[in-house]
Amino acid sequence: MPLSEEELRLLEQMERALVEEDPKLASTLRGTAFRRSARRRAIIAGVCFVLGVVVLMTGAVARITPVGIIGFVIMLASATVALTALRGRQAHGPDPRAAHPSHGFTVIDGGRTGRSGRSRRNRRSSGSFMERVEERWRRRRTDGGF
Repeated sequence: MPLSEEELRLLEQMERALVEEDPKLASTLRGTAFRRSARRRAIIAGVCFVLGVVVLMTGAVARITPVGIIGFVIMLASATVALTALRGRQAHGPDPRAAHPSHGFTVIDGGRTGRSGRSRRNRRSSGSFMERVEERWRRRRTDGGF
């Protein structure tokens, strides 16, 4: 349910008051510090990944297996750190300031999707898995396409 004009106006007033009263808290609520640290971790992990490639190639060219293994481990660890940092940024969503230039906060709809839980339950209880597969197979055969 969308907010009314009056509620939106009150929300913006509260946001401005919060920013004026405690800018550090407002920055934390926006998530800018988290995004900045995640970006920094991703960049450092990228540099470490390139370093791992160099160590791996050095070990391969010099035919020193332990050095190559160390390079691979460096690459694997840095790729894991980079992906974790990037996923963390995506989980917090896009930059809220990009959503609306007048204020830094956005209203989140509680993580709900467009589907309702009741329709999912009805689909599950409409028959066993094998019955649904057989019904799909029958529909394909009658439609003539594979």
